[in-house]
Amino acid sequence: MRHNKNIALSVKDLKTYFYTNNRCNKAVNGVSFDIEKGKTLCVVGESGCGKSVTASTIMQLLPTLSRIEEGEIIFHKDNEKINIEKLERNGKEMREIRGSDIAMIFQDPMTALNPVYTVGFQIAENLKYHTTLSKKEIREKTIRLLDDMGIPLPEQRVDEYPHSYSGGMRQRAMIAMAMACNPKILIADEPTTALDVTIQAQIFELMDNLKKNYNTAIMLITHDMGVVAELADNVAVMYMGNIVESGTADDVLRRPTHPYTKALLDSVPVLGRGRDQDIKPIKGSTPDPYDRPIGCQFAPRCNWRTESCDIMPEISNISETHEIRCHKYKEIFQY
Repeated sequence: MRHNKNIALSVKDLKTYFYTNNRCNKAVNGVSFDIEKGKTLCVVGESGCGKSVTASTIMQLLPTLSRIEEGEIIFHKDNEKINIEKLERNGKEMREIRGSDIAMIFQDPMTALNPVYTVGFQIAENLKYHTTLSKKEIREKTIRLLDDMGIPLPEQRVDEYPHSYSGGMRQRAMIAMAMACNPKILIADEPTTALDVTIQAQIFELMDNLKKNYNTAIMLITHDMGVVAELADNVAVMYMGNIVESGTADDVLRRPTHPYTKALLDSVPVLGRGRDQDIKPIKGSTPDPYDRPIGCQFAPRCNWRTESCDIMPEISNISETHEIRCHKYKEIFQY
C-alpha cells in the first residue's frame, strides 16, 4: 500500500495465532493494510476468515491463549509512532489509547454492555477516564450523545439498564460509547448485523458524519457487499487469514480480479434484475483452520486452480492502488 502523511494506522505482516490442545490456528497469517484519516477501509470476507481477530489484535483484546507472532501495528498519533504490538495488553499506555484514540463498536451489543450498570454510567465512564470534564458536564455530554444517536427521551433513558433497551437502541448506545471521545480511529465490527435497514442507514450516516467532521479513520468489518459499495473508500478482501485483494472501492468492485472477490460479488442479487437473475453460491465451504490446504487457501474452491496454486502466491500489483494475491490473475483480468 502507498505511504503518505494521512495514514492513521498501518498494519504490516501481522500474524496472530491461537493455541488450543497443542494445536495452532493461524487466524491472521501475514496481513498488511493502512487506514487513512477521513477514509473508510472495508474489510470483507466470509465468517471465520480472520476479520474480527484482526480488529481485536489492533485493540489488544485477544484471549489469553493467543499471541501476536510477528508483524507491526503502528498507530500514528500526532507526530509520534506507537507500536501497539509492543505495548502491554492491559498496561496504562494501552488503556489510554483504547477508547479515546482508537475505539471499537462490537458485533453484539448485549455482550459488550454490562447488564448491571446503567447505560449512562457506562458511557460516562469513558468520558471520566479520558477527559477532564466535570461530573455535570459528563452527564450533559452523555445525554447529548444518546440524543445524537437518535435515542428517544435521552434524559430518562440515560438512567436505564441495557435490558430495557431494544436491540437497535443497545447498538446505538454502544456507538455513543465509542464516539464519546471523538476517536482518531473507529473500528466497527459488523455494527449493523442485527438491525433493520432503516436503523442501519442511520448508523452509517452517523459514522459518515464522524468521518467528515472529525477526520476519523474508520475500519469497517462487514460481509455485506452493498454496504461496501455505499461506504468504502478502500477495500481489503480477506480469506483464511490473508488479504487476497485490496485497493480502492472502485478497483475492487468494478474490476474484481481475485476468484474469491468475483465469487463474493456473484453471490449478491442485483436490484432491478428481477427474479430470473443467476445468483451463484461459492462452491464448497471454508476449510478447517487446523487442517488447511497447502499453498493458496482458496484453491480447493476455485475454478482456475492449477498445480502452481500449491505454492502460496506472492502479492502482485495490478495498478498503483490495486494489489492481489493470485497466480492466475493475468488470465482472469483479461477474462
